[in-house]
Amino acid sequence: MSRALHDLLGEIERDRALLEPGRLRERGAALDRLETLRIGAPAAEAGLRDRIEALCAALEAVDGELHRSIRQDIRRGAGAQALLGHARAAGPDRDAAGAAAAGDSYDHLDTLVSGVLQIEAPVGRLAGLAREMVFYQPTPARHLFDLLARTGLGADDVLIDLGSGLGQVALIAAICSGARCIGIEWEASYVQSARRCAQALHLDRVSFVQGDARTADLSAGTVFYLYTPFEGAMLREVLDRLKAEASTRELRICTLGPCTATVAREPWLQPAGAWEPHRPAVFRNG
Repeated sequence: MSRALHDLLGEIERDRALLEPGRLRERGAALDRLETLRIGAPAAEAGLRDRIEALCAALEAVDGELHRSIRQDIRRGAGAQALLGHARAAGPDRDAAGAAAAGDSYDHLDTLVSGVLQIEAPVGRLAGLAREMVFYQPTPARHLFDLLARTGLGADDVLIDLGSGLGQVALIAAICSGARCIGIEWEASYVQSARRCAQALHLDRVSFVQGDARTADLSAGTVFYLYTPFEGAMLREVLDRLKAEASTRELRICTLGPCTATVAREPWLQPAGAWEPHRPAVFRNG
Protein backbone atom coordinates (compact mmCIF):
# COMPACT_ATOMS: atom_id res chain seq x y z
CA MET A 1 0.00 0.00 0.00
CA SER A 2 2.77 2.42 0.93
CA ARG A 3 4.54 1.87 -2.42
CA ALA A 4 1.31 2.53 -4.31
CA LEU A 5 0.77 5.76 -2.37
CA HIS A 6 4.30 6.91 -3.18
CA ASP A 7 3.76 6.16 -6.88
CA LEU A 8 0.49 8.12 -6.99
CA LEU A 9 2.09 11.05 -5.20
CA GLY A 10 5.01 11.04 -7.59
CA GLU A 11 2.65 11.12 -10.56
CA ILE A 12 0.94 14.26 -9.25
CA GLU A 13 4.24 15.90 -8.28
CA ARG A 14 5.60 15.45 -11.80
CA ASP A 15 2.55 16.99 -13.49
CA ARG A 16 3.69 20.62 -13.61
CA ALA A 17 0.72 21.55 -15.79
CA LEU A 18 -1.40 21.44 -12.64
CA LEU A 19 0.24 24.71 -11.62
CA GLU A 20 -1.15 26.51 -14.68
CA PRO A 21 -4.09 28.72 -13.56
CA GLY A 22 -6.36 27.56 -16.37
CA ARG A 23 -6.16 23.86 -15.46
CA LEU A 24 -9.12 24.06 -13.09
CA ARG A 25 -10.62 20.69 -13.86
CA GLU A 26 -7.34 18.80 -13.66
CA ARG A 27 -6.29 20.58 -10.48
CA GLY A 28 -9.65 19.80 -8.85
CA ALA A 29 -9.29 16.14 -9.77
CA ALA A 30 -5.76 16.08 -8.35
CA LEU A 31 -6.91 17.63 -5.08
CA ASP A 32 -9.65 15.01 -4.84
CA ARG A 33 -7.04 12.28 -5.31
CA LEU A 34 -4.79 13.87 -2.69
CA GLU A 35 -7.64 13.91 -0.21
CA THR A 36 -8.07 10.17 -0.81
CA LEU A 37 -4.33 9.69 -0.31
CA ARG A 38 -4.44 11.75 2.89
CA ILE A 39 -7.08 9.41 4.29
CA GLY A 40 -5.18 6.31 3.25
CA ALA A 41 -1.69 7.41 4.24
CA PRO A 42 -0.28 5.40 7.16
CA ALA A 43 -0.07 7.52 10.31
CA ALA A 44 3.48 6.31 10.90
CA GLU A 45 4.77 7.71 7.59
CA ALA A 46 5.19 11.38 8.47
CA GLY A 47 7.25 12.05 5.35
CA LEU A 48 4.47 10.77 3.10
CA ARG A 49 1.87 12.87 4.86
CA ASP A 50 4.13 15.94 4.62
CA ARG A 51 4.39 15.48 0.84
CA ILE A 52 0.60 15.24 0.57
CA GLU A 53 0.10 18.40 2.60
CA ALA A 54 2.74 20.28 0.61
CA LEU A 55 1.15 19.31 -2.69
CA CYS A 56 -2.33 20.30 -1.49
CA ALA A 57 -0.99 23.65 -0.34
CA ALA A 58 0.74 24.30 -3.67
CA LEU A 59 -2.34 23.50 -5.75
CA GLU A 60 -4.68 25.44 -3.47
CA ALA A 61 -2.34 28.43 -3.69
CA VAL A 62 -2.74 28.45 -7.48
CA ASP A 63 -6.53 28.46 -7.06
CA GLY A 64 -6.28 31.19 -4.45
CA GLU A 65 -4.25 33.46 -6.73
CA LEU A 66 -6.69 32.84 -9.60
CA HIS A 67 -9.65 33.76 -7.39
CA ARG A 68 -7.87 36.92 -6.22
CA SER A 69 -7.16 37.97 -9.81
CA ILE A 70 -10.78 37.46 -10.91
CA ARG A 71 -12.07 39.40 -7.89
CA GLN A 72 -9.86 42.31 -8.92
CA ASP A 73 -11.25 42.14 -12.45
CA ILE A 74 -14.80 42.17 -11.09
CA ARG A 75 -14.14 45.27 -9.00
CA ARG A 76 -12.92 47.16 -12.06
CA GLY A 77 -15.85 46.01 -14.22
CA ALA A 78 -14.09 43.30 -16.23
CA GLY A 79 -15.37 40.30 -14.32
CA ALA A 80 -17.50 38.78 -17.07
CA GLN A 81 -14.61 38.09 -19.41
CA ALA A 82 -12.37 36.78 -16.64
CA LEU A 83 -14.89 34.51 -14.91
CA LEU A 84 -16.68 33.23 -18.01
CA GLY A 85 -13.39 32.66 -19.78
CA HIS A 86 -12.11 30.32 -17.10
CA ALA A 87 -15.49 28.62 -16.63
CA ARG A 88 -15.86 27.92 -20.35
CA ALA A 89 -12.29 26.72 -20.72
CA ALA A 90 -12.66 24.28 -17.85
CA GLY A 91 -16.16 23.12 -18.74
CA PRO A 92 -18.40 21.06 -16.44
CA ASP A 93 -17.77 17.54 -15.26
CA ARG A 94 -18.96 14.92 -17.73
CA ASP A 95 -20.39 11.45 -17.33
CA ALA A 96 -19.10 8.26 -18.94
CA ALA A 97 -21.03 9.04 -22.14
CA GLY A 98 -19.48 12.49 -22.39
CA ALA A 99 -22.61 14.43 -21.43
CA ALA A 100 -22.50 17.25 -18.88
CA ALA A 101 -23.24 15.92 -15.40
CA ALA A 102 -26.86 16.29 -14.29
CA GLY A 103 -28.38 16.48 -10.82
CA ASP A 104 -27.31 18.51 -7.82
CA SER A 105 -23.70 17.35 -7.40
CA TYR A 106 -20.88 19.90 -7.24
CA ASP A 107 -17.57 20.08 -9.09
CA HIS A 108 -14.53 22.25 -9.85
CA LEU A 109 -16.74 25.08 -11.15
CA ASP A 110 -18.26 25.39 -7.69
CA THR A 111 -14.75 25.72 -6.27
CA LEU A 112 -14.17 28.54 -8.75
CA VAL A 113 -17.43 30.36 -7.94
CA SER A 114 -17.13 30.00 -4.17
CA GLY A 115 -13.50 31.13 -4.26
CA VAL A 116 -14.37 34.19 -6.34
CA LEU A 117 -17.45 35.25 -4.37
CA GLN A 118 -16.13 34.39 -0.89
CA ILE A 119 -19.58 34.76 0.64
CA GLU A 120 -19.34 35.02 4.42
CA ALA A 121 -21.21 32.54 6.56
CA PRO A 122 -24.50 33.89 7.94
CA VAL A 123 -24.29 35.51 11.35
CA GLY A 124 -26.87 34.88 14.05
CA ARG A 125 -29.73 32.45 14.37
CA LEU A 126 -31.80 31.52 11.35
CA ALA A 127 -35.50 32.32 11.42
CA GLY A 128 -36.38 28.86 10.14
CA LEU A 129 -38.50 27.84 7.19
CA ALA A 130 -42.17 28.63 6.92
CA ARG A 131 -44.51 25.85 5.90
CA GLU A 132 -43.92 24.61 2.32
CA MET A 133 -40.55 26.36 2.02
CA VAL A 134 -37.73 24.05 0.91
CA PHE A 135 -34.32 23.88 2.63
CA TYR A 136 -31.76 26.10 0.89
CA GLN A 137 -29.25 24.44 -1.41
CA PRO A 138 -26.95 26.46 -3.70
CA THR A 139 -27.43 26.06 -7.43
CA PRO A 140 -24.52 23.99 -8.79
CA ALA A 141 -22.25 26.32 -10.74
CA ARG A 142 -22.48 24.35 -13.99
CA HIS A 143 -26.26 24.83 -13.93
CA LEU A 144 -25.82 28.49 -13.09
CA PHE A 145 -23.67 29.13 -16.17
CA ASP A 146 -26.07 27.01 -18.25
CA LEU A 147 -29.11 29.02 -17.18
CA LEU A 148 -27.36 32.30 -18.03
CA ALA A 149 -26.76 31.02 -21.56
CA ARG A 150 -30.21 29.46 -21.99
CA THR A 151 -32.12 32.52 -20.83
CA GLY A 152 -30.02 34.84 -22.99
CA LEU A 153 -29.76 37.15 -20.01
CA GLY A 154 -28.55 40.60 -21.03
CA ALA A 155 -27.98 44.11 -19.76
CA ASP A 156 -31.60 45.11 -20.47
CA ASP A 157 -32.99 42.33 -18.26
CA VAL A 158 -33.95 42.26 -14.61
CA LEU A 159 -33.41 38.84 -13.06
CA ILE A 160 -35.36 38.08 -9.90
CA ASP A 161 -34.20 35.01 -7.98
CA LEU A 162 -37.09 33.78 -5.83
CA GLY A 163 -35.56 32.16 -2.76
CA SER A 164 -32.08 33.51 -3.41
CA GLY A 165 -30.37 32.04 -0.34
CA LEU A 166 -26.84 33.42 -0.03
CA GLY A 167 -27.21 35.20 -3.37
CA GLN A 168 -24.91 33.19 -5.60
CA VAL A 169 -27.19 33.21 -8.66
CA ALA A 170 -27.91 36.94 -8.57
CA LEU A 171 -24.26 37.78 -7.91
CA ILE A 172 -22.87 35.66 -10.74
CA ALA A 173 -25.62 36.80 -13.12
CA ALA A 174 -24.80 40.44 -12.39
CA ILE A 175 -21.09 39.82 -12.96
CA CYS A 176 -21.48 37.82 -16.17
CA SER A 177 -24.41 39.48 -17.95
CA GLY A 178 -24.64 43.07 -16.79
CA ALA A 179 -28.31 42.51 -16.00
CA ARG A 180 -29.88 44.10 -12.95
CA CYS A 181 -30.39 41.30 -10.45
CA ILE A 182 -32.62 41.07 -7.40
CA GLY A 183 -32.57 38.28 -4.84
CA ILE A 184 -35.66 37.76 -2.69
CA GLU A 185 -34.95 35.67 0.41
CA TRP A 186 -36.84 34.77 3.59
CA GLU A 187 -33.79 34.42 5.85
CA ALA A 188 -32.53 37.86 6.90
CA SER A 189 -29.04 36.55 7.77
CA TYR A 190 -28.66 35.12 4.26
CA VAL A 191 -29.63 38.51 2.82
CA GLN A 192 -26.99 40.25 4.92
CA SER A 193 -24.26 37.85 3.76
CA ALA A 194 -25.24 38.38 0.11
CA ARG A 195 -25.24 42.16 0.53
CA ARG A 196 -21.77 42.10 2.08
CA CYS A 197 -20.47 40.11 -0.89
CA ALA A 198 -22.01 42.52 -3.41
CA GLN A 199 -20.46 45.46 -1.56
CA ALA A 200 -17.02 43.83 -1.41
CA LEU A 201 -17.06 43.23 -5.17
CA HIS A 202 -18.45 46.71 -6.00
CA LEU A 203 -21.54 45.25 -7.67
CA ASP A 204 -24.06 48.06 -7.88
CA ARG A 205 -26.53 46.28 -10.17
CA VAL A 206 -27.47 43.58 -7.69
CA SER A 207 -29.65 43.93 -4.60
CA PHE A 208 -31.16 41.63 -2.02
CA VAL A 209 -34.54 41.93 -0.33
CA GLN A 210 -35.64 40.12 2.79
CA GLY A 211 -39.23 39.04 2.29
CA ASP A 212 -41.84 36.53 1.15
CA ALA A 213 -42.09 35.78 -2.57
CA ARG A 214 -45.89 35.76 -2.24
CA THR A 215 -45.94 39.47 -1.35
CA ALA A 216 -42.66 40.86 -2.73
CA ASP A 217 -42.59 43.39 -5.57
CA LEU A 218 -42.13 41.47 -8.84
CA SER A 219 -43.02 44.31 -11.19
CA ALA A 220 -39.50 44.92 -12.52
CA GLY A 221 -38.62 41.33 -13.42
CA THR A 222 -38.14 40.08 -16.96
CA VAL A 223 -36.52 36.78 -15.93
CA PHE A 224 -37.46 34.78 -12.83
CA TYR A 225 -35.47 31.91 -11.35
CA LEU A 226 -36.77 29.17 -9.06
CA TYR A 227 -34.56 26.37 -7.75
CA THR A 228 -37.60 24.72 -6.16
CA PRO A 229 -37.62 27.17 -3.22
CA PHE A 230 -41.10 26.15 -2.13
CA GLU A 231 -43.83 23.65 -2.97
CA GLY A 232 -47.55 23.00 -2.65
CA ALA A 233 -49.90 25.92 -2.11
CA MET A 234 -47.03 28.39 -1.75
CA LEU A 235 -45.66 27.49 -5.17
CA ARG A 236 -49.19 27.81 -6.54
CA GLU A 237 -49.53 31.33 -5.12
CA VAL A 238 -46.22 32.42 -6.61
CA LEU A 239 -47.05 30.98 -10.02
CA ASP A 240 -50.39 32.81 -9.98
CA ARG A 241 -48.51 36.03 -9.21
CA LEU A 242 -46.12 35.37 -12.10
CA LYS A 243 -49.07 34.72 -14.40
CA ALA A 244 -50.50 38.12 -13.46
CA GLU A 245 -47.12 39.74 -14.20
CA ALA A 246 -47.02 37.92 -17.55
CA SER A 247 -50.23 39.61 -18.61
CA THR A 248 -48.32 42.90 -18.77
CA ARG A 249 -45.07 41.90 -20.56
CA GLU A 250 -42.93 39.08 -21.92
CA LEU A 251 -41.31 36.95 -19.23
CA ARG A 252 -38.87 34.07 -19.02
CA ILE A 253 -39.21 31.63 -16.14
CA CYS A 254 -36.15 29.50 -15.43
CA THR A 255 -36.51 26.52 -13.10
CA LEU A 256 -34.39 23.75 -11.66
CA GLY A 257 -35.43 20.71 -9.67
CA PRO A 258 -38.85 19.21 -8.89
CA CYS A 259 -40.77 22.45 -9.44
CA THR A 260 -39.98 22.22 -13.17
CA ALA A 261 -42.65 19.57 -13.72
CA THR A 262 -45.25 21.81 -12.05
CA VAL A 263 -44.23 24.85 -14.07
CA ALA A 264 -44.29 22.83 -17.29
CA ARG A 265 -48.02 22.16 -16.74
CA GLU A 266 -48.87 25.86 -16.65
CA PRO A 267 -51.02 26.57 -19.75
CA TRP A 268 -49.79 30.15 -19.98
CA LEU A 269 -46.17 29.06 -20.40
CA GLN A 270 -44.36 27.40 -23.28
CA PRO A 271 -41.04 25.56 -22.86
CA ALA A 272 -38.08 26.96 -24.78
CA GLY A 273 -37.05 23.57 -26.12
CA ALA A 274 -37.05 20.20 -24.40
CA TRP A 275 -36.67 20.25 -20.64
CA GLU A 276 -35.27 17.87 -18.04
CA PRO A 277 -35.97 18.05 -14.28
CA HIS A 278 -32.28 17.87 -13.32
CA ARG A 279 -31.07 20.67 -15.60
CA PRO A 280 -32.20 24.30 -15.93
CA ALA A 281 -35.41 24.66 -17.95
CA VAL A 282 -36.65 27.87 -19.53
CA PHE A 283 -40.30 28.78 -20.17
CA ARG A 284 -41.84 31.81 -21.86
CA ASN A 285 -45.32 33.23 -21.63
CA GLY A 286 -47.35 32.69 -24.78
